[in-house]
Amino acid sequence: MSSIVAIVGRPNVGKSTFFNRLIQRREAIVDSVSGVTRDRHYGKTDWNGRNFSVIDTGGYVLGSDDVFEAEIDKQVELAIGEADAIIFMVDVETGVTPMDEDVAQLLRKVNKPVFLAVNKVDNSKRLENAVEFYALGLGEYFPIASTNGSGTGELLDALVDALPEDTRPEEAELPRFAVVGRPNAGKSSFINALIGEDRYIVTDIAGTTRDSIDTKYNRFGFEFNLVDTAGIRRKSKVKEDLEFYSVMRSVRAIEHCDVCLIVMDATRGFDGQVQNIFWLAQRNRKGIVILVNKWDLLEKETNTMKEYEANIRREMEPFTDVPIVFMSVLTKQRIFKAIETAVEVYNNRSKKIKTSELNEIMLPIIESYPPPAYKGKYVKIKFCMQLPTPQPQFAFFCNLPQYVKDPYKRFLENKLREKFDFNGVPVSVYFRKK
Repeated sequence: MSSIVAIVGRPNVGKSTFFNRLIQRREAIVDSVSGVTRDRHYGKTDWNGRNFSVIDTGGYVLGSDDVFEAEIDKQVELAIGEADAIIFMVDVETGVTPMDEDVAQLLRKVNKPVFLAVNKVDNSKRLENAVEFYALGLGEYFPIASTNGSGTGELLDALVDALPEDTRPEEAELPRFAVVGRPNAGKSSFINALIGEDRYIVTDIAGTTRDSIDTKYNRFGFEFNLVDTAGIRRKSKVKEDLEFYSVMRSVRAIEHCDVCLIVMDATRGFDGQVQNIFWLAQRNRKGIVILVNKWDLLEKETNTMKEYEANIRREMEPFTDVPIVFMSVLTKQRIFKAIETAVEVYNNRSKKIKTSELNEIMLPIIESYPPPAYKGKYVKIKFCMQLPTPQPQFAFFCNLPQYVKDPYKRFLENKLREKFDFNGVPVSVYFRKK
């Protein structure tokens, strides 16, 4: 599981510029998900071979200056609670401000690595001015310039050294199913309904984050770890705050699992926050099952379920090959079906296909429908294989990989799904030079 690094600081010190610089460093492994409020603020990046997630707390604060202070304090607290390391960004142009001192005061109490980044240091005069940030009492600082990247290498070297090693317990061989979703969708009730009276089968292993608990589930021949993210602590009723928290908590759980059970409230629909969680899981290449809870509360006609499902699939495009289970935790309707489906998705995700079988099936399809010619050049695909990754990824070897466009990749992905059943699992298709 990758570590989480939070970038905190008051508005307009250049957090987002630095964040964008980080996550665009290597487009290939990088991902950024549009968040719950304005602004992109969750991304994955790597440095010196260590992958980590970055959270930019910049996109959350709305309101006037006086509202800012309370909001920033809250964000810093949340970031402190969830992140493994913190980058505290300040601005050499404005010098130390009272708001910086507030944030520093919060950060001095933390026993997590804190890196003070003094931004906008792009000439020697400013380098001298940066000295005043020693006054914040956070020790050494890193002079950087987000816009051109100077100084960021030293900061990232130090950061990566301080990140905790990936200490997944050895016995975590059991599949991990994360129950995620927005607050009040019924996640806790779902887990309680599953473990039910047979409390004795349950072992509580404290999770990697506070109150994200792993519960061993072993019934009806299924054995796996349930990761419950239901403990989203309501620090306050501020909407951005809660959403920020749910996203942060979901990020953790999603990165740490094999299959995501996304619990949504039938009465609210597949709304923005549920979609964010869905795309987060999809971009992290996890197995996905959508559980529409509180189905008993909806007035139903003959085609209600069909139409509801069609609406969800429309919102998910282009990745629509995902199982949707309509259930009610209250009446225990289809909760076992939910688990059965999750186990199927897990099996699909860990499916390995023999290279000979893959070529036997895919090459004739490619021959009948070759990639369209590009600038008069023809792409010839000679061979394909599944890559040795935890989730399904396929490499197709051809003479001109750069000429294969997305629609054809989607065509091949759909054929793979049709022939081998990857329901609920994101499939990646790559083209390589043979």
